[in-house]
Amino acid sequence: MPSAAVVGTGLIGTSIALALRGRGVTPYLLDRNPEAARTAAGLGAGVVGVPRTPVDLAVLAVPPQHVAATLHEYQLLGLADDFTDVASVKARPQEEAAELGCDLTRFVGGHPMAGREQSGPLAAQGDLFHGKPWVLTPHAGSLPRTLGRARELAELCGAVPVAMGHAEHDRAVALTSHTPHLVASLLATRLLHGDDSQLRLAGQGLRDVTRIAGGDAELWTEIIAANAPAVAEVLAEFALDLHEVVDALRDLGAGPPERHRAGRAHLTTALVRGVQGRARIPARAAGGLRLSGVAAGS
Repeated sequence: MPSAAVVGTGLIGTSIALALRGRGVTPYLLDRNPEAARTAAGLGAGVVGVPRTPVDLAVLAVPPQHVAATLHEYQLLGLADDFTDVASVKARPQEEAAELGCDLTRFVGGHPMAGREQSGPLAAQGDLFHGKPWVLTPHAGSLPRTLGRARELAELCGAVPVAMGHAEHDRAVALTSHTPHLVASLLATRLLHGDDSQLRLAGQGLRDVTRIAGGDAELWTEIIAANAPAVAEVLAEFALDLHEVVDALRDLGAGPPERHRAGRAHLTTALVRGVQGRARIPARAAGGLRLSGVAAGS
């Protein structure tokens, strides 16, 4: 990839730029906050400013609700021949870009499945994406050149390209990313009601379960809100399971003796299903799907 630009120099954008620099590509860095772009450049992520001629690929590292407007703006400015993004929601930005009249033949959605609970350019890592899935969501009208450059970006960053449809992706991340973040945050909220003597007993298990709750609250509000229907569906199913466990615990704690056995059985079933569910998480990133000629629909 001879030339690239990164729009948005937060954690993900700066990490992409650092990865590209490590592969011999010097990206142009743009950000609404000039200080963020200068900080990224100071880390060796690229050079600040708009290129004199269009680059081959522009990476839009902005929150989901800004993808369409940013794509529209920089296509009009002629920043790049082709565009991709790295937002964690795909269907709504694609629809909004179509409504704005963006040239979607030169845009392929993308989402690297990697991150940290820290944010901003100073949290960036050039190896953040190594071995991780990088979802690409081409559509029927995507140019082969555009898809090829988006795939090359993922590979230069050390990631594994995976093709998915827009809605399929959004349902997947609702289950594997967005709902877990919300559940971790709700659990961490309970700690506000504990006294210091209780919190001194916190062990690694609690730290593991609540680690992602330390992420930027405003950014995660934007992400979850952009995928609200899919997250609500998963969270509603989780709530049903939670209510069953609460009922089982109440039977065990204060119910009549004849309810104890049923309560224990419900509790055991919940724990066993948790073990079974966790066992389904792949030990390593899934192998990339063949992307040549793929046009994943929304």
